[in-house]
Amino acid sequence: IVVGAGKAAAAMAEAFESLWDGPVSGAVVSRHGAAANLKRLQFLTSSHPVPDEAGLAASERLLSLVSGLTPDDLVIALVSGGGSSLLPAPAQGLTLADEQALNRALLKSGAPIAAMNCIRKHISRIKGGRLALAAAPAKVVSFVVSDIPGDVLPLISSGPTLPDATTRDDALAAIRDYDIALPAPLQHALENAAATPLPGDAAFARNEVHLVASSAVS
Repeated sequence: IVVGAGKAAAAMAEAFESLWDGPVSGAVVSRHGAAANLKRLQFLTSSHPVPDEAGLAASERLLSLVSGLTPDDLVIALVSGGGSSLLPAPAQGLTLADEQALNRALLKSGAPIAAMNCIRKHISRIKGGRLALAAAPAKVVSFVVSDIPGDVLPLISSGPTLPDATTRDDALAAIRDYDIALPAPLQHALENAAATPLPGDAAFARNEVHLVASSAVS
């Protein structure tokens, strides 16, 4: 099963199809206006940098692709920058409008990407390792194109397939540090957010992550 998101999703999916000769199904998501010449994988588009309804549907599509898998299944995740906006999946009790408001507030705040994505992870059903968690007990192998200084892989696209070392308190501290004014529903959701899966979570024991292209090298 292939799942993917980011501004490089089309190129990564085309490369994967050219190299993989076994059975495969799946979908990848890039921004509106992108195009891909794919024969076996579904290509979806959504909005960047502010999420839209198409992104909401794309997130549900990826989550459905990895549901009900077994230890014998293999999930290939193609991850590149931009996925934080392309894959909105508001936490329970929140709406797409709430996630759009969050993105607008973050974009105006001047906060660095580490702080922005820390906050995003804690109000999402797909970011911060939750896509990989949904795929368990399947093995997930992530191929990542980095657009972030320092190549901190869990930050890229808010790390949908990588465990998260940040906490809800870290997200709340970032809100305070950068004086980000959130609507009341978002503030409440963040204050009561469930923990993201930590690096030691058993669901990630067999998973792998590979850096395909590095911002440092570029």
